[in-house]
Amino acid sequence: MAKIIIVEDTVTIRDELKAFLTKYGYDVLAPTTFETVPQYVEEQQADLILLDINLPLFDGYHICREIRKKSNVPIIIVTSRDTEMDELMSMNIGADDFITKPYNTQILLARISSILRRTNGTGSKQDVLSYKDLLLNLANSSITYKENTIDITKNELKILSCLIKNKGNIVSRDDLMDFMWTSYIFVDDNNLSVNITRIRKKLEELGMKKNIETRRSLGYILP
Repeated sequence: MAKIIIVEDTVTIRDELKAFLTKYGYDVLAPTTFETVPQYVEEQQADLILLDINLPLFDGYHICREIRKKSNVPIIIVTSRDTEMDELMSMNIGADDFITKPYNTQILLARISSILRRTNGTGSKQDVLSYKDLLLNLANSSITYKENTIDITKNELKILSCLIKNKGNIVSRDDLMDFMWTSYIFVDDNNLSVNITRIRKKLEELGMKKNIETRRSLGYILP
């Protein structure tokens, strides 16, 4: 059962949404105080966060930034703000989706289900992915190989996470670009090649000489 935290200060919306999601089998938490939301999220190890922007004390943007410092848990912004700038800002600070109020509950449910499928319903519990002696830290965007650590970019993080999750299997270039687009990262064919080259170089700098392999006309693989 996936655990969802609703961060919403309007009591009626919070209670109705909690009852709705509970009916569909989710374990739902809905804090009524907002002083320490990032700490609460970390303690509860939720699989997904529904986050309003207009909150007392700290707005949703601040809370999203603070959560992203320690966790890669999926965050859906659910707000009455409906400008393109609000949506763009939400994506830039690390939100996974943006839904405006009033919303269709079935559409919200579909968005939640889609994101949980993409993350295997684990959210913050999978902040570190592993491949042999390589550790990929999703929370702070770094890679560690045999006690040596180096930072990587957001694009490199997404590409490497996709390859690790599919280790032993070939991932086509099209699938990699689709994965980046679903994460609101827009890359073209040339950008993908550049990022793959950079990842390989960084892995080699760490001492991992055998890493991403190219399978001609098929894609890439971590064998």
